[in-house]
Amino acid sequence: MRFYNSAVWEKKRAEILRADKYECQLCKDKYHRYRKATTVHHVNHFKARPDIALDAWYTEPGTHEKKRNLISLCHACHEEVHGFRKRDTQAEPLTEERWD
Repeated sequence: MRFYNSAVWEKKRAEILRADKYECQLCKDKYHRYRKATTVHHVNHFKARPDIALDAWYTEPGTHEKKRNLISLCHACHEEVHGFRKRDTQAEPLTEERWD
């Protein structure tokens, strides 16, 4: 898809990864582990909401609650979110190492 190869997306992707300290937000919040993020995921899928494709946050309709639209994920979590893979719950916990 042309959008994911654009300079504007690459800039936004780098901004989100930096803001999340290159840490997978799902691993951190749901599994209490630290894993390096390699992907920026659209919570509101690009095809469904191209109008907010570059917005880090969006407002939930009806509740007016602000939520993340772009989130840093590791490859495994990104596949899990899209239903391509089931999480290996037996994996060893990672240390709290930070990625620069």
